[in-house]
Amino acid sequence: MNPHNSNQTFPSAPPGFSLPNPNLNLNLNLSPNLEQPNTSTTTTTPRMAMIPLVRMMDLELPEKRQWRNIIRRTRMVFDSVRVLVMAEEEEEEEEEEGNFNVRRVRSDLKASATMRSRGLWLNCDKRIVGAIPGICIGDVFLYRMELCVVGLHGEPQAGIDYFPGSMSSIGDPIATSVIVSGGYDEGDVDEGDVIILSGHGRQDKNPRQVFHQKIEGGDLAMERSMHYGIEVRVIRAVRYQGTSSTSGKVYVYDGLYRIVECCRFDVGKNGFGVFKFMLSRIDGQAKMGSLVLKEAFLRKQDPSCYKPMCVISHDISNKMERVGIRLFNDIDECKDPMYFEYLPRATFFAFEFHPKGNETGCKCVGSCGEGCICFMKNGNSFPYSQSGFLLKGKPVIFECGPSCSCLPHCRNRVTQQGLNHRLEVFRSLETGWGVRSFDLIQAGTFICEYSGVVLTREQAEIMTMGGDSLIYPNRFPKRWTEWGNLSLIQDGYAPPSYPSILPLNFALDVSRMRNVACYISHSSTPNLMVQFVVYDCNNQFYLKTMLFAMENIPPLREFSLDYGVVDDELIRKPAMHN
Repeated sequence: MNPHNSNQTFPSAPPGFSLPNPNLNLNLNLSPNLEQPNTSTTTTTPRMAMIPLVRMMDLELPEKRQWRNIIRRTRMVFDSVRVLVMAEEEEEEEEEEGNFNVRRVRSDLKASATMRSRGLWLNCDKRIVGAIPGICIGDVFLYRMELCVVGLHGEPQAGIDYFPGSMSSIGDPIATSVIVSGGYDEGDVDEGDVIILSGHGRQDKNPRQVFHQKIEGGDLAMERSMHYGIEVRVIRAVRYQGTSSTSGKVYVYDGLYRIVECCRFDVGKNGFGVFKFMLSRIDGQAKMGSLVLKEAFLRKQDPSCYKPMCVISHDISNKMERVGIRLFNDIDECKDPMYFEYLPRATFFAFEFHPKGNETGCKCVGSCGEGCICFMKNGNSFPYSQSGFLLKGKPVIFECGPSCSCLPHCRNRVTQQGLNHRLEVFRSLETGWGVRSFDLIQAGTFICEYSGVVLTREQAEIMTMGGDSLIYPNRFPKRWTEWGNLSLIQDGYAPPSYPSILPLNFALDVSRMRNVACYISHSSTPNLMVQFVVYDCNNQFYLKTMLFAMENIPPLREFSLDYGVVDDELIRKPAMHN
């Protein structure tokens, strides 16, 4: 096989994925400074097949979207498996409470191992230098193993990832990515755009330098990347509270850097020689994700630290939500969201949707357990983990209601707890208004209800003639089928079909009364999904329209929802128009 065949310069797709056409506008030229090794001397030593390094640049918009979808779907599979494993661990811990001999399996390791066995890892051969298509600056990962799964950083422990010289067509190792974690006490400096990074290797478990470093492995790859002028991906490990991360850190992709200087043998703090590398961020990139995390934290703690004159309201819900919702506009003088009555939960317009009699509820004491009537209503499984994450999308979820005897904090009352994250409605040049959070939102997290005044089909037709803004829940695509979709993991997998759902013949009038969800923008690649829920009655003609996160959403990244329309047909979200 010719190692320079053009078909060999593209990552292969895992089963079930479709990659963009490799012949479409892909600039895979190596760095112009890349020198070819001297081949005048022959050798009889057998070598592995040489693999050329590739750089994927100048993708057209359809290709960017397709790569983004591949990354998103891969991450969704990882999160779906991880959440299910985590739920199993929680159940086992509850059953084995007090038994310290039970060996726990980390959910991230189990998920990554399962995906690897199925060939679902991306960029396994590490040949892509520069940006990984489909991964955006600012993307946040909770686990290092997830970096390996998507091919952003292929080393589960080492801070330098590199393409080995034994496989390289140029004969030298090439560094592809580094993780800046501040874990080495050898005078590392991180000033954002400029990083001084110590070489790796020859430390003890603390880690502390105990021997002189040698120019080998990752350090040699860094020196060679500097020599050839090849950029490296930088991921920062940032301490962040409130996530399921086992390390207490999250990993943020901060873009591309060039290695501009190598100090070959600087004496470190422990008296041993270490290599020092200076990295400089390439101009023209998006704002660093780690900087956005810090900015979001400061703005959450102190609204006056960032454009205080642009904060129109600190809480448009008027304390109807557990957490205040800020209104922010630094573009114009528009204050439209202030003129609507805030409606935290959907309300009824007519008697047709009043709860029916003879409601049945569980008789559980405390929190619900297996075997209760609400457990059976959901197909003999709980829809949520003990931590409150949605385990798998379903046509409808039956939560415990007012006729149930379990406590308000029951694991089967997740959406009834209301808003838990600090949200902001902000003015946007692209979408009119948008919604974002100051918190890092984990995949599977409940966000809020999509509220409005509930109308029958007949009432909706009358209101439409008056120009009122209506939302039709039956038009939301079934994105819930994607969350928990294990078709790439389990042979013969079928999405849940029970509990079944009746035809949705109602609409939500948001022309006068609405909540924060009404300002969420449309996207055909959304980060939120609709999951229908019932809890206050047994009438399935009326379902609660609940929104859950489909992926990890970094702070200050805009929420998006698929309203079931073509992107080109929509300038603003339908919640703002008839």
